Amino acid sequence: MSATSLRLEGLHHITAMTADAPRNVDFYARLLGQRLVKKTVNFDAPDVYHLYYGDEHGKPGSILTFFEFPDAARGTAGDGMVHTIQWRVAAPAALDFWAARLAAEGVATSTAPDGSLRFADPEGLAHELVVAGDLADAPLVADAPDVPAEHALQGFHGVRAYASAPDRSAGLLRTLGLEPDADERTWTAHGADRRGVITYEDAPAGRGRPGAGTIHHVAWSAADDFELDAFRAQAAGAGARPTPIIDRQYFHSVYFREPSGILFELASRDIGFDVDEPAATLGSELKLPPQYEARRADLVTRLTPIVNPRQAEGVAR
Repeated sequence: MSATSLRLEGLHHITAMTADAPRNVDFYARLLGQRLVKKTVNFDAPDVYHLYYGDEHGKPGSILTFFEFPDAARGTAGDGMVHTIQWRVAAPAALDFWAARLAAEGVATSTAPDGSLRFADPEGLAHELVVAGDLADAPLVADAPDVPAEHALQGFHGVRAYASAPDRSAGLLRTLGLEPDADERTWTAHGADRRGVITYEDAPAGRGRPGAGTIHHVAWSAADDFELDAFRAQAAGAGARPTPIIDRQYFHSVYFREPSGILFELASRDIGFDVDEPAATLGSELKLPPQYEARRADLVTRLTPIVNPRQAEGVAR
């Protein structure tokens, strides 16, 4: 396969920050019905969680992850930051279901001009539900007992970001194979099986502030190390400064900032979350990278106790 024929398969995962892991788990795993597919720690700061939510099988395109920093102040999205996560649902009836479900929990919602449903998590991270329509992408659904399958979230549609000069990003996005709309504001990574979009919007006045409730980076989906190497070379040729390939245990990754300032990751989909625990019990136990296993007893005392809604009783660590 030549480098020019490579296509990113939409989004792989999105990583955000939280200051409250228990409330985060309750919101995403219970209220939004996502599966907690991995409890592990931040590779660079192992005394804090890295939590992963996704569909029933932890497939790329459904994975939302959070670093927990218990003392983090709430952040504010600004220029060069992704500010909204867009999810797909099957039909307009699903929007009605979620509006009612969220309202019952005291979560305010609003309807955008295009009909999508907007809301925020307890720390202010914005979400948007869009109707998938006739997209051919397979739905990525978790089996939540109180969320009917026909109304379940179906994985990511895309993200919306702030950029004061989005035209600066156009060259790199084209090099990576993303395709623009007529205004070159919405760019689509269109692979053989999945697609994902990033939409650039005018930046608000004032500087953004990373913190709880903000997005750290977005990851696009590559097949394996061969594709990561090829995309890495393309990104470097377009002026980016990509990292070497980094082993993240469940995938391999390359990182760089695109010209508008957003941290991009390219992540492989050839490993998966069942590499260190059975698929049937994903997320039920704390999994540590091998280099931190000797510190398990100490880390368990430092990590915030959390309850996985899928576990019948008790506190999980």
